[in-house]
Amino acid sequence: MRRAIVQNLRTFRRPSPRKALKGLRINGPGNALFQRSLASARSTRPLQSSMQLRRVSIPVALGVAAGGAYYAYQGQGSPGRSASSVASSYSAATSTGHTSAVTYAPSGTTTSALDNPNEVPEAVRKALVVEDGQLFTTQIPVGQTISKETDASGRKVLEMVDADQVTAKLRTNEESYMVGRGAGVVRYDVVQIPSNDPIEDDHVEKIVDVPSTTAASGPGQTSSDWMFWGVFDGHAGWTTSAKLRQTLVSYVARELSATYKTALSDASLTYPSAESVDAAIKSGFMKLDHEITHESVEKVLKAKTKSVAAEVLAPALSGSCALLSFYDSRSKELRVACTGDSRAVLGRRGATGKWTATALSVDQTGGTPSEDARLRAEHPNEPYVTANGRILGGLEPSRAFGDAVYKWSKETQDKLKNQYFGRTPSKYLKTPPYVTAEPVITTTQMDPTKGDFVVMATDGLWEMLTNEEVVGLVGQWLDKQGSSTRTSNATANGWLSSWFSSQKASQLPVEHHEQGDTSGQRAPIRQQQWGVSTGQDDRFVVEDKNAATHLVRNALGGSDKDMLSALLTLPSPYSRRFRDDLTVQVIFFGEGQVDGKVELNKEASATAASGAINGAADVRAKL
Repeated sequence: MRRAIVQNLRTFRRPSPRKALKGLRINGPGNALFQRSLASARSTRPLQSSMQLRRVSIPVALGVAAGGAYYAYQGQGSPGRSASSVASSYSAATSTGHTSAVTYAPSGTTTSALDNPNEVPEAVRKALVVEDGQLFTTQIPVGQTISKETDASGRKVLEMVDADQVTAKLRTNEESYMVGRGAGVVRYDVVQIPSNDPIEDDHVEKIVDVPSTTAASGPGQTSSDWMFWGVFDGHAGWTTSAKLRQTLVSYVARELSATYKTALSDASLTYPSAESVDAAIKSGFMKLDHEITHESVEKVLKAKTKSVAAEVLAPALSGSCALLSFYDSRSKELRVACTGDSRAVLGRRGATGKWTATALSVDQTGGTPSEDARLRAEHPNEPYVTANGRILGGLEPSRAFGDAVYKWSKETQDKLKNQYFGRTPSKYLKTPPYVTAEPVITTTQMDPTKGDFVVMATDGLWEMLTNEEVVGLVGQWLDKQGSSTRTSNATANGWLSSWFSSQKASQLPVEHHEQGDTSGQRAPIRQQQWGVSTGQDDRFVVEDKNAATHLVRNALGGSDKDMLSALLTLPSPYSRRFRDDLTVQVIFFGEGQVDGKVELNKEASATAASGAINGAADVRAKL
């Protein structure tokens, strides 16, 4: 969950290694090469670099800066020198904590044995340097190793992952399932990419086989399916999102079951009203949040032990947004319940053959006009109820599970803090609660014969791509899969037939492909921060069999291999400045094979151990 101010980045072209070496004087006992900042406060004149700075498509907001990386230069200096002795010299050269190992000399001055261009390796590897929110790359010779992960100036120095490692990272948590239930859904793909450690996002997918005594079925049917997909964007910890994965579907399904049974008990009704179904979903959300936020306090005060407090209060003190979709196979209605700023977008084929993007949720933050107006109406005469787009100037989402410091009274917070632990209440806290878990629900009539699809994702995706880009990318991916199927005369992917298009490969097959959005969603701010050229579809690639992985790859750089590698090289907590946790689900509606099974799609899955799951309790639950 993006909760910190994100710094921008800028890159610079630097001299080639050979030319740059002629402007360097090496001081100290070791031949350590160091790349200084062009705007360093410690230098009054610019330095030439011994390593060529490679371009990463990311701008820097804090000013012009380049980076530094110490590395052991095996084989340089005295003849016959061992790698271990080089490493020792490196340690000696940097142990003082100063950055004077390299000084500026006028161009053309011979200052070192390193001036011999024959000693500069032609083959290089890429290294990434992180300093105070700035990100840039350098090069190191093949066969050499970075001696330390942190240089003498405290900069993080990392060797960038290569293309194979990038793909491995992207696919580590991908899963795909083929749904042979004959109920309108044929496939769903999922992937997660962590930025926080541990990842604060979570997700759930569940098919509930509902008997006719609970939900009336069609002719000849004894049951129908309720299908749920959820993405949970945690913040201030992972415990709330984990709680939602474990329990939210059960809470909602229980409320829906009671509502459907009530409708069936009335002979004049065959289906509950839309209002009652929405009310059931909201009730499930609110009851779970009440358990997390308020019943937890009762348990702690009754138990009177810190161990119980640590376990029970964790989901209350952290928080999570929730985006839950509920599909009824009988009515063919998809309800999307949104609490927070995760987002769902529908892709539907238009009259021109291109896809259209329709948002099925609205981002709920302190900066959303409708949410700001609601909060100010509920808390009159409190000018800081929202400040800088955040609740009481702190929390960004205006709706969330947990986040009890925005829901508990000051007295409760003081009591828990004094007896156990907690946080100091905000000075603006007057009339809580300021944050609610009540979702906003939209209903969409799905038409499986037209091949609709829905993308659900945490805001880590939407701050990188627009709605139209996401839908166009899935359309592009479908075209590629369909082309492969036609070429190989394969029949296994017959479900793809309703998605085929004839758009040019270099263009996203989407209507109104524009930047920005006027329907309540925030624009993808990372595109501005990274200096991404908008409206250029050639920056996208199709390299993955999993549609969710395909979206993440293109969100993180697509054809810009340096940016993609850089963003996946960064470990936590450094990565959090440049990208969020990412959780993406892509749900494909259609009329596929009817065999009653839910099977693992092995070609687009990396984490499942078995080859097939036969529609039993492993992947679905009964009420």
